Amino acid sequence: MTDTSISAGAAIPSEAPVSTGWSAKTWLAMLGMLATSFALVSAEFLPAGLLTPMARDLGISEGMAGQVVTVTALVGALAALFSNVLIGRINRKTVLVGLSALAIASNLLATFATDFWVLLIGRAGLGIALSAFWALSVAVVARLVGTGAIGRGTAMVSLGVSLATIAAPSMGALIGDWLGWRSAMGLTAALSGLAIVLQLVGLPSMPASDGNSMGDMVRLLKRRGVQLGMLAIILLMAGHMTGSVYVRPFLEQVTGIETGMIALVLAGFGAAAVLGTIAGGKLADIDASRALATTGGIMALAAIALVLWGSQIAAAFTFAALWGFAFGMAPVVLQANLSRSATDALETSGSLMVVSFQVAIMTGALVGGYIVDTYSAVTNLMVTALLAGLTLVLALLQPKPSLTR
Repeated sequence: MTDTSISAGAAIPSEAPVSTGWSAKTWLAMLGMLATSFALVSAEFLPAGLLTPMARDLGISEGMAGQVVTVTALVGALAALFSNVLIGRINRKTVLVGLSALAIASNLLATFATDFWVLLIGRAGLGIALSAFWALSVAVVARLVGTGAIGRGTAMVSLGVSLATIAAPSMGALIGDWLGWRSAMGLTAALSGLAIVLQLVGLPSMPASDGNSMGDMVRLLKRRGVQLGMLAIILLMAGHMTGSVYVRPFLEQVTGIETGMIALVLAGFGAAAVLGTIAGGKLADIDASRALATTGGIMALAAIALVLWGSQIAAAFTFAALWGFAFGMAPVVLQANLSRSATDALETSGSLMVVSFQVAIMTGALVGGYIVDTYSAVTNLMVTALLAGLTLVLALLQPKPSLTR
C-alpha cells in the first residue's frame, strides 16, 4: 500500500476491543447511535411527504420546495470534506452531542421559517449535521464494539436509516395533514432531543489523541484499497439511484398498477431493506469483499429480473423486495469494505465515504432523470443492473487489504 502514515487521532485506539459479545453499556451506547441516525435521516427524508403544503404556505412551487432536499445533499457533500479537520481534538462524544444540537436548531429554524430562504438555511445546517455524523460513525462504532464487529455495529446504526426511510415520508404526510407541515418539522427536532439524551446517558467519553488534516485525506486517497472502496460506493449507489428514484414510472408503465398497489410494493421494498441491513452486518464481519459481491449480485439480479418479468404483479412485488434487501445491505457492506483498507484512519476514510455516497446519489438521480426522459424507465433498470454487476466484478477482483501500521 502507498503511504500509511495517518495521524493518530484518525485511528482506532490500540486498546479498542475485538469483542465477541456486547455488554449492556455497549448496547445502550449503540442505541444512542441508532437514535441519532434515525432522527437525522427522518429530518432528511421528511420533505418528501410535505412538499405540497410547504410550497402552498411559503408561496413557492413544489419544484422549488423540492430544492430543500438538494441543498441538504450539496451542503452535506462539501461539509464532509472538512468536518473531521474542523473538529480537531474535541472529544468525540461532545462532537456527536453538538451535531444533534445543530440538528435541533436547524429543524426549529425550518419549523418557524417565514420564507423559503430561511428554510434553506435550516436545511443547510441539517446537511452539516448529517455529513459530520456519518463521517464519524464508523470510527465511533469501532471504538464502541471493537474492530471485529464493525459490520454488525454499522448495521445497527444503519437500521435507523432503514426505519427512517419507511417512516419519515408517510408519517410526515399524515402529521402534516393533521397538524400542518411545521408541526411535522418540529417533531424531528424532538427526535434529535431524544437522541441527545441517549447520547449523554449511553456514550462513553471518547477523547481524540490528535486532530485530522487535509494532508491525511490526500495520503489516504493514495491507497489502492481506498480508491477501490470509493469506486464501489459510486458504482453501486449510482446504479441504485438511477433506477430506484424512477421505479414508480416503471411500476405504472410496465407493471400497470396504480397508487395503492405501488405503495404496497414500496412498503415491501422498505421492509426487506431492514432485513438486508441486519444480514449485511453479519456478512461484512465475515468477509467484506464477498459481502460486497453478494450485494452487487443481488441488486443486479433484481433489476434485470424486473426488466424481464416486471409486467407481472407477483414478479414486481418479489423482485422489488429483493432489490430492497440488497439496498439494505449496501450501506453497511460498502462502509465495511472501504474501512478495511483504512483501519488506522477511520475518521478520515469516513469523510471520503460520505463524499462518495453524495456524489453517487446526485449522479444517479441526474443520469436517471436523463434516461427516463430520453428512453424509458426500463432502460433505467438496465443501467442499475449494469452498474451493480460491475460492483460485483470489482469486489471479486479487489485484493485483500494489507496495512503496515
